[in-house]
Amino acid sequence: MSKLWGGRFTKQTNKLVEEYTASIGFDKALAEEDVQGSLAHVTMLAKCGIVPEEDAARIKEGLQSVLEKIRRGELEYSVSDEDIHMNIEKNLIEEIGPVGGKLHTGRSRNDQVATDMHLYLRKRVVEFVGLLHDLQEALIGQAKANLDTIVPGYTHLQRAQPILFAHHLLAYVSMFQRDIERLQDSYKRINVLPLGAGALAGTTFPIDRHFVAEQLNFGAVYENSLDAVSDRDFILEFLADASILMMHLSRLSEELVMWSSTEFRFIELDDAFCTGSSIMPQKKNPDVPELVRGKTGRVYGNLMGLLTVLKSLPLAYNKDMQEDKEGMFDTVATLQGALQLFAPMIATMKVNKEQMREAVNKDFSNATDIADFLANKGLPFRQAHEVIGKTVLYCIQHNKYLLDLSLEEFQQFSPLFDDSIYEVLQPETVVNARNVYGGTATGQVKAAIGRAEEKLQATGQWVQEYLAKSK
Repeated sequence: MSKLWGGRFTKQTNKLVEEYTASIGFDKALAEEDVQGSLAHVTMLAKCGIVPEEDAARIKEGLQSVLEKIRRGELEYSVSDEDIHMNIEKNLIEEIGPVGGKLHTGRSRNDQVATDMHLYLRKRVVEFVGLLHDLQEALIGQAKANLDTIVPGYTHLQRAQPILFAHHLLAYVSMFQRDIERLQDSYKRINVLPLGAGALAGTTFPIDRHFVAEQLNFGAVYENSLDAVSDRDFILEFLADASILMMHLSRLSEELVMWSSTEFRFIELDDAFCTGSSIMPQKKNPDVPELVRGKTGRVYGNLMGLLTVLKSLPLAYNKDMQEDKEGMFDTVATLQGALQLFAPMIATMKVNKEQMREAVNKDFSNATDIADFLANKGLPFRQAHEVIGKTVLYCIQHNKYLLDLSLEEFQQFSPLFDDSIYEVLQPETVVNARNVYGGTATGQVKAAIGRAEEKLQATGQWVQEYLAKSK
């Protein structure tokens, strides 16, 4: 039999079954991780006297040769060898002879594939934290450049109160900080070694699982062999974190699309991140944020897909679990593409300060401050609210804005109005009146930038620390 597991079988696998059950079409993405895990495993086999040192040395030499072929793109993968593990083992045996068959001593493909995915996701999580660091850095850079830029703040997509544009951008910095912290926390559960659990019950060989964990820089090993081979919580957690992260990117994408439209004209995205129309030469389409917004759904789908696969599986490993990889790989690729583009797109974004200021001057987003003005003069806030509602209605009926009204016009709604109302209504006054922690006042925003930069530095250090461990 050509199959490495074929001893028990009397017939060749049906070709359609072979094609349907094979995973090599997608799990070849785990090739380097598979070799990495095998190198640690065979080193342990030699240390524990399970495999002779000279055999282990030949196996390691062969694995290094296979790894070089993988990195050069020269390794040929075969559907008949089913998955990445069998393909690599087959290539290893072709490289060094039957001694290569000793590599699989004391392990199963069940604990092997779980180990590969832990290694793979561990690397990706560090990468994504680094990319989020770069995105935050770009947002903070734009915030620092726009500390004097006032823009309408919205609720219900209606102009509500003027805010600093920097304050608006820092909201996304906070969102992405939570994404960073979620990914960092998930690292703890990804960084657990399943290898040594065997098919489900452990192994009869006197292996040293903790030695393998040290070799691969895992922080812990699975306590239970059944759990080790059947656990996919770490992938679910990653997919959930990725879904929240994509939701945040999608919300920012929506605002970039709106802000760059002719109706808003608040920003202009660099030409490098836009495309044109095949029929309308005047068009400049924000395709990158639109596509990120669209791709968010597929990430949600990958999470729901795996939750559905796992929801009724008995312990331990089942072939259904082969479906854990494609969605994970797709989510990784989707996140990677989005994050790699977002930081430079934000960094090169042009802000139309004059258009934002004009928008603030031509709305009623300073109305709340008049109510506060009257409340400070002793009028109950609910009555003040009614007075300002009537004042705004008067402005609408007479095609005016609040700053256009004369003092006499103001006083027809309340005798409490005086000349100081004009200073109260200035956008800078309105913004700086919100001088509370987390508010939009310039001093508060400067302080928030300082705090964000401290967290940014800590994130950068975290990434460097974990990149150093992976070498």
